[in-house]
Amino acid sequence: MKDYDESIAFLGQWGLFQQVVFFLLCASIMPNGFGAFTLVFLNDIPIHHCFVLEVNLTSDWREAIIPVKVIDGEKERSSCSRYRLGVVKNLSDQGFIPGRDINLTEVEQESCVDGWSYSKDIYQSTIVSEFDLVCSEQWKQPFTSTVFFIGVVFGSFFSGQLADRFGRKPVLFATMAIQTVFTFIQVFSVSWTMFTILLFLNGLGQMSNFVGAETLSGNVRVLYSSMGTCLGFAIGYMMLPLFAYFLRDWKYLLVALTVPSLIYLPLWWFIPESSRWLLSQGRVEEAEAIVRKAARWNKVQAPRVIFEGYSVSVNKTKSNPKEHYSVLDLLRKSRIRVMTLVLCLVSFTMTIGYYGLSFNTSQLHADPYISCFISAAVEIPAYISSWLALLYIPRRVSVISSLLLEAVPLYLIQLVPKSLSTLSLVLEMLGKYAATTVSSLMFAYIAELYPTVLRNTATGTCTTVSRMGSCMAPLLLELGGYFKYLPYIIMATLAVVSAFAALFLPESFGKPLPETIQQMHQRERLKCPCIPGKEPPKTSVLLDSPL
Repeated sequence: MKDYDESIAFLGQWGLFQQVVFFLLCASIMPNGFGAFTLVFLNDIPIHHCFVLEVNLTSDWREAIIPVKVIDGEKERSSCSRYRLGVVKNLSDQGFIPGRDINLTEVEQESCVDGWSYSKDIYQSTIVSEFDLVCSEQWKQPFTSTVFFIGVVFGSFFSGQLADRFGRKPVLFATMAIQTVFTFIQVFSVSWTMFTILLFLNGLGQMSNFVGAETLSGNVRVLYSSMGTCLGFAIGYMMLPLFAYFLRDWKYLLVALTVPSLIYLPLWWFIPESSRWLLSQGRVEEAEAIVRKAARWNKVQAPRVIFEGYSVSVNKTKSNPKEHYSVLDLLRKSRIRVMTLVLCLVSFTMTIGYYGLSFNTSQLHADPYISCFISAAVEIPAYISSWLALLYIPRRVSVISSLLLEAVPLYLIQLVPKSLSTLSLVLEMLGKYAATTVSSLMFAYIAELYPTVLRNTATGTCTTVSRMGSCMAPLLLELGGYFKYLPYIIMATLAVVSAFAALFLPESFGKPLPETIQQMHQRERLKCPCIPGKEPPKTSVLLDSPL
């Protein structure tokens, strides 16, 4: 029985069918790009101070009622306290002048009992100003981002298993619908609790698209896995500051980000089900129908029997109960268990680094729109680098090198003098570049290591663990309040540990995707590459690129 890639080789790699599927699937990722980082603007904290009621105060006292603190050598108005209004009004009525007649340090202070006044220089409104997520309620601000990523964790975990059970296509469109609907409903939130619940449900739809990795083959599959989905994500990410710049009210921004998602409804009739998945389910006729349709689009002649030998599998499926696989199958056998645990560790590390640096870079420039665009733009060269690495460099070497490249600048950044802020920016963006590169590499690496029957379950499981890193990233950045460089040190240390663990991963460079668990077991044993062994087979799939 031929393997899948050999069976569909007559289609070629870059015909009309593959081109249409490639670009439509890439476009379907764009909502994830702006959806994942919408909170950069929705959840940003405007400059604020205590609101002062319209009472009869002199201009001097109205200006002085907000205490001034010295932070890092600079004077800043207090955000969470004011001088007691009754005392200030009494002093104002008596004609005293603050700072001359009255020592302000001796005046009693109070919290912002009348609410806050928010600057509208950058935003008309955010959820922080809408629901007063400041001062004693400021813990809700980073926790909001964590709740969203908790939703992503659950969505990633269940979507992988559901896609293995019910098919890639239905789950893909179901998650897109969830994302669109709940993004729109969030506009009508009347409280932080309601907004957060809807945000969690929205997170359930933030799923990466793995249909195309199975539909395409050869270099095109590598191009899709490493650059296609990632560039689609990056383009959506780069669109976000453009939308946010012109729509500075959080509700208008959410509505605007909902509209593009509606365009994807007609894609149901153009994006096919994964023929690999259909074959794994014994649905040979449906798989052949999709491939024959692709042959007509590519104007090539399909053989009379495309998947020769798969009919035997169909007969076995009819005579024997169909075997279903779950996440437990990733832990039953020692070799698969070790590989899965290492992949989960690397996935966790890359995600906490990626999201930690992404949300932190929003503070690199006085203009958050420019900050967001810089953070998004650096991903383009990272994805190009990962694509080239997947074409010409073994997976294990690429992943380890990227992790070490992420760690080094994050360790060095604490040694940079405060006067060289540009150098700090360069080092942080270098770390973001490396974190983005390893994220793209792992997307393809994980998909190549597991067989079809376990691929989406394994991908969903690794993604679930990695999303725990994204849940922790906003809270990790809060540690910077205790020691500025602590988040950098933690992310760098995790990268070094993961780089060492990745030494024990099997190599998938230049090898066909495994169809069964038995084919997966035939791969080289897990071993330290420092121990000499047989030279791995040279790649043959990746040399005949049609591009």
